[in-house]
Amino acid sequence: MGDHIHFGNIRDSYLPYGRQWIDADDIQAVVNVLKGDFLTTGPYVLEFERQVAQYVDAKYAVAFSNGTAALHAACFAAGIGEDDEVITTPMTFAASSNCVLYQKGKVIFADIDEQTYNIDPASIKDRITSKTKAIIPVDFTGQPAYMDLILNIAMEFNLIVIQDAAHSLGAAYKGRKIGALSDMTMFSFHPVKHITSGEGGMITTNNKEYFDKLMQFRTHGITRDKEKLQKDEGPWYYEMQFLGYNYRLTDIQAALGTSQLTKIDRFIELRKKYVDMYNKAFKNMPEIILPFQHEHTESSWHLYIIRLNLHLLSAGRREIFEALQKQNIGVNVHYIPVYLNPYYQELGYEKGLCPKAEKLYNEMITLPLFPSMTEQDAEDVIRAVQKTITLYRK
Repeated sequence: MGDHIHFGNIRDSYLPYGRQWIDADDIQAVVNVLKGDFLTTGPYVLEFERQVAQYVDAKYAVAFSNGTAALHAACFAAGIGEDDEVITTPMTFAASSNCVLYQKGKVIFADIDEQTYNIDPASIKDRITSKTKAIIPVDFTGQPAYMDLILNIAMEFNLIVIQDAAHSLGAAYKGRKIGALSDMTMFSFHPVKHITSGEGGMITTNNKEYFDKLMQFRTHGITRDKEKLQKDEGPWYYEMQFLGYNYRLTDIQAALGTSQLTKIDRFIELRKKYVDMYNKAFKNMPEIILPFQHEHTESSWHLYIIRLNLHLLSAGRREIFEALQKQNIGVNVHYIPVYLNPYYQELGYEKGLCPKAEKLYNEMITLPLFPSMTEQDAEDVIRAVQKTITLYRK
């Protein structure tokens, strides 16, 4: 079966896999900043931090220019340095492991759990050595990782846990919102995420020492705090005490983020509505494995991933992916296992390192899911998937 198949247009316009939803309130919030005194770090950044901390029930929140910068800062605050090993999952975006390399640490990839696709705690335990310093679990697709088991392992081996919650703002583990379960938790506000500030990220923590380090790291390592200064030459005086970065968020972005945060519960409800539509439509199709949900978790559904039972199909993932794209369904794949990237291959990571993650990668497709979709959009996705699977059914 090749190019001679004509799929016919399910829809006239392209439906992306994810998209921001900006309304008049959001625009007005940004305009207010543009008319005010501060454009970069000012009162809106403080307000955004306060509201995110309150929403996730954490003591502190520190905003950054993006989620990657936030992860880098967390690795710095955790004291990760040369030869320190940090365990994470390959089923994630490159930032989850790059942040360790920025600090000259060594990334150790643990395999995934076959049901949830999250990092497997047993695999974490297998990879702990005397050099292991931290674990970076990723809440893949919005479903929290097995945090109880991970936190127990961390306690047993005296490790720091930096939770990559780029996908899971608004998610819950055993009834508690993600954001204060780990030593540090990172959120991302990229346009495809639950809420957006354009680019933007945040670390939430209950630890004052981490909070202080994060604040200073995002501003070149500079402080004006009288209690921290080695000397005081006057009211203008500040000190750069270590090599930090300029990782600040602007007030323009923070105003947008704060406005967006007021809508997060509605956004997540809409995501769940479309997930229910997908689940009902696909549950009796043996060619498709639906996203498994662990009983202790409540996903905030950043992504909806179907896994193909390829032995029941006469085509590979690529043909099915391309067939859906031809029907204007903006499918995607999340993710290529990080260590299969050329840069990581050059560092010596080899294929076959995490067999379960590699197998999943070859069988999965991300379907469109975002709050500003309509029911008609979801129906279009369902029809396209059903049509394509029927066509390639053995």
